[in-house]
Amino acid sequence: MSFIKINQGTSQEVKIFYLDIGQGKPVVFISGWPSSSQMWESQLDVLPKNNLRCIAYDRRGFGKSDKPWESYDYDTLASDLGELLKQLDLRDVTLVGFSMGGGEVARYLSKFNDEGRVTKAILVSTVLPFLLKTDDNPDGLPQEMFDKMEEQIYDDRPKFLANFAKDFYSVSLLNKTVSDEFLDWNQFLTLQSTGNATVKSMHAWSTTDFRKDISKINVPTLIIHGTDDKTVPIEVSSDRTTEMLPQAKYIKYDGAPHGLFYTEKDKLNNDIFWFINEYQSSNS
Repeated sequence: MSFIKINQGTSQEVKIFYLDIGQGKPVVFISGWPSSSQMWESQLDVLPKNNLRCIAYDRRGFGKSDKPWESYDYDTLASDLGELLKQLDLRDVTLVGFSMGGGEVARYLSKFNDEGRVTKAILVSTVLPFLLKTDDNPDGLPQEMFDKMEEQIYDDRPKFLANFAKDFYSVSLLNKTVSDEFLDWNQFLTLQSTGNATVKSMHAWSTTDFRKDISKINVPTLIIHGTDDKTVPIEVSSDRTTEMLPQAKYIKYDGAPHGLFYTEKDKLNNDIFWFINEYQSSNS
């Protein structure tokens, strides 16, 4: 297994697990909450066949990476991403951030891309620009909703995750978007975290305001979101991000749920490949 080490040799050392598959132009996949790099299996099985080097890593607290008690804020998480790019010496990189992972993309591009390692970004079903309802963000989601989620995680995390997955993939009695076996696999991935890491990273994605970060994004950007997203509603997320980043290419997946990396995997793979290899921004 492959790891990088953050703060190596200190009491704050954290090992970050990553997958590195294929050869060609590098693409770094950043997972959503509360899963791991393995959620990208449908991309990692296909895109390396098309001359792309695909790297996916487990965010601290998840998957095979270390699970420290503290440090789940986005400055730390984006710094971890930066260390991965530096230690693997990746250049001309496309970042693909899903859901929570869009926060790492925005914060990295805002604060850590001084060497210009990242040249394109893809934001898939992300939590950008700012989810929490506040006085200056009246269309956001109420704090009470996140408080209830935290209570349910600490009370019975496996039950919460199982129910969360149904909304994540828009599964119902009349709408079987994924198999029962897939839900079992998804549950396995999400349970590799800890309750503490699950909650503290939720605090990060639910309360972090990325509006200033978005204003500093200066690389060609593709935004993708499903219109039937029940987890991160498109109206409070990507619709608003696009208004703030009008130069971005915006593609809506009609009727797609939050977990479109699987339910719309062929379309997403094609769009990723097209954007990396063919798309030219008028501002680039």
